[in-house]
Amino acid sequence: MTLRLLKSFALSVDHKRVPISSSAQRLLAFLALQNTPRSRTYVAGMLWPDVTASRANANLRSSLWRASRTGHQVIDASTQELAICKHIDVDIHVAATRAHQLLDMSRSCDDILTARTREDLSADLLPEWSENEWVLVEQEQYHELRLYALEAMTERLTAVGRHGEAVAAGLAAVRAEPLRESAHRVLINAHLGRGQPGRGTAPVPTVPPRSPR
Repeated sequence: MTLRLLKSFALSVDHKRVPISSSAQRLLAFLALQNTPRSRTYVAGMLWPDVTASRANANLRSSLWRASRTGHQVIDASTQELAICKHIDVDIHVAATRAHQLLDMSRSCDDILTARTREDLSADLLPEWSENEWVLVEQEQYHELRLYALEAMTERLTAVGRHGEAVAAGLAAVRAEPLRESAHRVLINAHLGRGQPGRGTAPVPTVPPRSPR
C-alpha cells in the first residue's frame, strides 16, 4: 500500500486508487507527516483547532470510522494513541531520506541521482491543502529541504559530468524559488560545465579562416 502526498493525495493498493473521504484523508496525511504515534488529544486539537475539545474528539472518531470504511487497515489505533500503519509506503518519507543523503557530502549518492529523485524533489507537498495551518508548517519545511537537495543534486551531477541532468535539476530548483541566488549559481555552473571540452561534451569545432582569393 502506498500513500502519495507530493503533488496531491492518493492512497493506492497495487496501483489501484482507494476511495477515502476528505476527513479521513486529512487524518491519514497528518499521521503520515508526524511519522510517530500521537495521542488522540493531540491529533484532535491539531486537526480541529477552532472547535471545542468534545467536538474535536467527535470529529476524530468520525474520521477514524471513515478511514476504516476503506476496507484496508491504514491507521493503528489504541485507546490513547494513533499512528499510520507501518506497512504503508509514504512518498515524502522516501523523498526526504534521499534529500538528506544528497546533502551529506561524506557519502556517495550515485544510486539516487535519478529522474525519479528529481521529480519527487520538484513536487510540492499537498499544494491544495494550504488552508490548514499544520499543513503550512510541513509545506515550508519540505520546501526548504527540497531546494537545498536540488542544489546539491545539481552540483553532484555537474561534478560527474552529467551536465544535461544537472541542468534539469538546476532548473527545477529555480522554478521552485525563482529569486534564490544559490539555485541560479548551481544552474549556471551546470551550463558552464556542459560547454567545457573534456567534461562530458564534445569540443566545438573551429572553422579555419578562408584563404584570400
